[in-house]
Amino acid sequence: MKRRFTGLTDTGVLRSVNQDDYYIDPQGRFFIVADGMGGHAGGQEASRIATQSIQAYLNDRWNNKIESEVLLEEAIEDANQGILDDQEEHPERSDMGTTIVIVMFRRDRVWCAHIGDSRLYLLRGEELEQVTEDQTWVARAMKMGDLTPEEARIHPWRHVLSQCLGRKDLQHIEIQKIEVKEGDRLLLCSDGLTEEVPDPEIQSYLTESENCEEMAKGLVEQAKENGGSDNITVVVVSEE
Repeated sequence: MKRRFTGLTDTGVLRSVNQDDYYIDPQGRFFIVADGMGGHAGGQEASRIATQSIQAYLNDRWNNKIESEVLLEEAIEDANQGILDDQEEHPERSDMGTTIVIVMFRRDRVWCAHIGDSRLYLLRGEELEQVTEDQTWVARAMKMGDLTPEEARIHPWRHVLSQCLGRKDLQHIEIQKIEVKEGDRLLLCSDGLTEEVPDPEIQSYLTESENCEEMAKGLVEQAKENGGSDNITVVVVSEE
């Protein structure tokens, strides 16, 4: 299979600063999207620290015998510590944090790790699946049956995270092995996309566009057209 990929980030319509960040390994081995929070400087710094720390950790240990699941967990814990260290050095950024979503192709397996509400989608044929489960207050309420999806979409607490990087009490890092087949398309994105573009429209762009660049550009422009209230970041990976 041949792997094609691209990434795109945009400040959006209403924000003056982009607190999102992303990283694409030039060899197509791993992909990262981060959505920072905690003020303009804090959010930018948290997402930057996370993406840079994780890509450096993975690169340095890629050929080690360490299991892939452990490698991802350690990379995320290292990024979390990096943000905590920066908070200690810069008290004005003490409330900063970031989400993270990672896809890693290693040893003929594909792994996904995430913290927060940045998402991974998988398109197979015309069927779109949300692979990750948002770590938010509303996602937990929906799981317990206290909120419907329609109520959750407009709930005032929909942005309240139950976990993010940059916290001493970081607990459960979601890591899972996923199956990727020829023809599949993966989308990593920040909630600036999913807040504005519903899943059926995401599915349409991933299905109908001819290449990764068209998919990414189309999704970002649609999010802006629908309001663009937050920063928007997408990474598209196509297995051909």
